[in-house]
Amino acid sequence: MSLPTFLTVSGSLRAGSFNTAILEHFAQFASAKANVVRTDAVGQLPLYNQDLDTDTPPAVVAAARAEIAASDCVVVATPEYNYGIPGPLKNWFDWMSRPYGAHVFLGKKVFIIGSAPSPRGGKNAVEYLRLGFTAIQAVVVGDEVLLPNIHETLNATKSGDDATLTTLFAHILESCQ
Repeated sequence: MSLPTFLTVSGSLRAGSFNTAILEHFAQFASAKANVVRTDAVGQLPLYNQDLDTDTPPAVVAAARAEIAASDCVVVATPEYNYGIPGPLKNWFDWMSRPYGAHVFLGKKVFIIGSAPSPRGGKNAVEYLRLGFTAIQAVVVGDEVLLPNIHETLNATKSGDDATLTTLFAHILESCQ
């Protein structure tokens, strides 16, 4: 039996991103149980322009859509910027959710994580994504996951070996079955 494929998407482009670190720790945790593929498409896509979104979209868009199509579950980890999602992640979402009714997220399982150094843990960003993915008929799986004060968790355990993270990673694997 082949292992499921998880595509991980970080909503942050920052080199020292907490969200990217969480996804890297997830990849290590899940390595024996799943194929975990990280995408860098969020930072590579052109700004969404419907004139470019044709039967032959830009190559980077086609490649990003193919990554999603090849996955069993997409795991998105995002910070919250100004009570919403980061602009590059919104741009990625716009490209990947088109054309409406025939996009790669139809019926695709999606797991969403919010993490931030604030005590709210990115709640607004997670709510925005859960609503957006539901609206485009993706299957949002798992409980709402918020990781507040993530800088303290990751700084205290640089390995990602933290009970909260370990429980989260097991929850992701279970939810995406």
